[in-house]
Amino acid sequence: MSRAVPEPRKTLDPDRVAEWLARHPDFFVGREGLLQQLKVPHPEAHGTTSLLERLVYDLRRRAEQAEWRLEQLLESARHNEAQYRRTRELVLALLEAEDADALGQALATQMAERFQIPAVALWCPAQFTDQEPLPPQPPRQVLDEHAGVRLAALLDGRTSRCTRLTPTDWGRLLPHVRPPRQAGSCALTRLTLGEPMGYLVLASPDPDHFRASMDTLFTEYLGDVLARLLLRLGISAQGCPPAHG
Repeated sequence: MSRAVPEPRKTLDPDRVAEWLARHPDFFVGREGLLQQLKVPHPEAHGTTSLLERLVYDLRRRAEQAEWRLEQLLESARHNEAQYRRTRELVLALLEAEDADALGQALATQMAERFQIPAVALWCPAQFTDQEPLPPQPPRQVLDEHAGVRLAALLDGRTSRCTRLTPTDWGRLLPHVRPPRQAGSCALTRLTLGEPMGYLVLASPDPDHFRASMDTLFTEYLGDVLARLLLRLGISAQGCPPAHG
């Protein structure tokens, strides 16, 4: 008598099982004991764990990730609020300046105290008139052809830029501030209101303070404010060297 050949063992397609369970979410209703028997891979160690423990673990991880994202959003909101308050105090202080020298000095004070930027230069054309008979006081500097060429070269055709600043360039562009022994960094922008009016230089002895990848929106905004205030205070583009580059 021949021995019966066993039929090949049939296995279920996991994808079809998953699809079926997705269409029948009530399958485990009344089968809670089955849920307790199911084992799934442990997410952090070898071996398995119960389905319920894995669900608890996943829910805890999701809660931690949601809490981290919320903290990131709150930190960003706190930073933006602090930046707004500093910018507001800066602009209010600039609006109170009664002349161009006071404007430059208010700018330098505010940038040092509120933004930790220790060096500022405001390059504008000379305005020796009855209203301003004396040379400007730092951080204002008289914009001549030599300084204009170097500032335009550093901008390299852009409206604003963050870049490294060699000790030589520091000495040329911030002559009222002792240069660092090694390269520093700066953010610079054109002062423009219909036509070029000069340049703003914000500098730090830290070569990584102003990185090339940094956004220059704040620097451009500050330049726009200064250009309008300088025009109101009688500093115009008349006598400003032509832009190069």
